[in-house]
Amino acid sequence: MAQQLHVELVAVEEKVWSGEAEMVVARTTEGELGVLPGHAPVLGQLAEPSQVRIKQPGGQQLAYDVAGGFLSVTGEGVTVLAESATPATPAR
Repeated sequence: MAQQLHVELVAVEEKVWSGEAEMVVARTTEGELGVLPGHAPVLGQLAEPSQVRIKQPGGQQLAYDVAGGFLSVTGEGVTVLAESATPATPAR
């Protein structure tokens, strides 16, 4: 079994999503950041507007439009703290 990340996506008012993922991609003020298991610790400010994409085991991908906030990567996993987070509408 491949290594996985524990991911928490939290908005001001609620926990939006929590679970295991193979990869997380987010756009920070420094550029787009892809996080895989074993990534070095980092703290980044999310760009506005931004989108966080979570690749789950099995290949399913979740996407959330986020406004404001931070991305924190630690040895325990990834936490996204956003002012707001809503499921992204699929591109047409």
